[in-house]
Amino acid sequence: MSARPFVVSGGSCRAVGWSYAGRMPRRIRSLTLPGWHDPERVFLVVAAGATRAAWLDGGGAATTGRSVIAIAHGESLSVTGTDATDPAQVYAELAAPLATDVVDERANGEGRAAVGWFGWFGYEFGARTLHVPAAPTGTPEAAFFFAERAIVFEHASRTVRLEWLEAAGGGAASPGLSAPSAHWAETTAAAIAALAEESGTSARAMRVDDDGRDPAPAPAATRWRHDADAYRRMIAECQAAIVRGDAYQLCLTNRVEVDAAPDPVATYLRLRRSSPSHHGGFMRFDDVALLSASPEQFLLVERDRTVSTKPMKGTRPRSDDPEADSALRAELSASEKERAENLMIVDLMRNDLGRIAELGSVAVPSLLAVEEYPHVHQLVSTVTARLRHPLTALDAVRSAFPAGSMTGAPKESAMRILHALEGGPRGVYSGVFGCLGVDGTADLAMVIRSIVLTPAGATIGTGGGITALSIADEEIEETRVKARALIAVLGGVAGVGPG
Repeated sequence: MSARPFVVSGGSCRAVGWSYAGRMPRRIRSLTLPGWHDPERVFLVVAAGATRAAWLDGGGAATTGRSVIAIAHGESLSVTGTDATDPAQVYAELAAPLATDVVDERANGEGRAAVGWFGWFGYEFGARTLHVPAAPTGTPEAAFFFAERAIVFEHASRTVRLEWLEAAGGGAASPGLSAPSAHWAETTAAAIAALAEESGTSARAMRVDDDGRDPAPAPAATRWRHDADAYRRMIAECQAAIVRGDAYQLCLTNRVEVDAAPDPVATYLRLRRSSPSHHGGFMRFDDVALLSASPEQFLLVERDRTVSTKPMKGTRPRSDDPEADSALRAELSASEKERAENLMIVDLMRNDLGRIAELGSVAVPSLLAVEEYPHVHQLVSTVTARLRHPLTALDAVRSAFPAGSMTGAPKESAMRILHALEGGPRGVYSGVFGCLGVDGTADLAMVIRSIVLTPAGATIGTGGGITALSIADEEIEETRVKARALIAVLGGVAGVGPG
């Protein structure tokens, strides 16, 4: 079997991976390790130095869900897309290795496969898919690497397992590897076992100063794309569009630029401690790193073909005073504006999933629930469906992306209006990141509450849903609240917003 790697870049394909035509069947294998190991310590030892790596982070104190660590190797497939790339070509290349000729030899009950594509779709990639205007981004609009090996942490059972993909004959998962994936499993298991015997000093040194505190980031200049007056005018234009009937809701966003070039891993560790979340993650793709404290699930596709999304619309800040915090929570739950905002996006997501769902399977099992996070209260709903045969998880992504919670409604009209107002790209922000499993599953989170690091510096996206009932000063303050902790992690001027 000849190796034919591919990369989609600049609108053309060139060889860099392996051909799927005529390949041998593949099997998913696993090995459960003894005891529990902290995902952070494991990541620092096995993945922190990799140029292409992913850590889907269920949270430091998680008791449910999972965390996954995956690393690319020299023969790993990759797909990237730019503003010159046809999105249909990217989807086709991503589809090739998924859910075909795969035999799952893992133990029962191990859930979704953790091996597959890891990466992100940026907001502008979704805009180009829908043929609406999009600004050039300067970062990959889609970036994925294919991980044939992964480390999985199941938080509820506190178990750790290794998963890998290999040819049915027992050889390496990809031609050209120096050793079979089974050998990787043995050496990785040994490296993780050694962690239990170490004091942890080497891992700790990357995280804290000698006195046990987090190292303070260097002060950094902070700039907002739109100041408060400009953002106020944009809100007024959104409301004028709503009055004209061009939209019902518009997710208006702003961008913060911070003149910082910090270590991506150390910065992510600061972020996950200051803003713990159940859908956070770290992704490094060459010289671009995504550091996310996202609380929002975009799409979860399970092995039984159930699909779920959890749109998050409606925000109030947290208070250190318990009585005031409770009042803010109650205010959010009762807010006519916030409830209407959430319901509009629920309706949009029901429509998006309805296009790929079995007839009658779309449901809303949870509506307008209030969830608490370190810095905000959020109004969250859940929409579910069952994927219609023979459609796939990628079909579900294509139908629902970009997420309605980041566009407004109707989706395409909202995106056209926002493109004219926002004055620049969103980039990875407002997109999605996570894993497309080789078994046809998917676990993707929204790129919100996130930092993107590039050679040019750091960027943060922030925004909120604008409706006819929006009050401009409240919307401006919401963008500040959402960005404040992220700016502080970078050493930016966190106490001020656009102005």
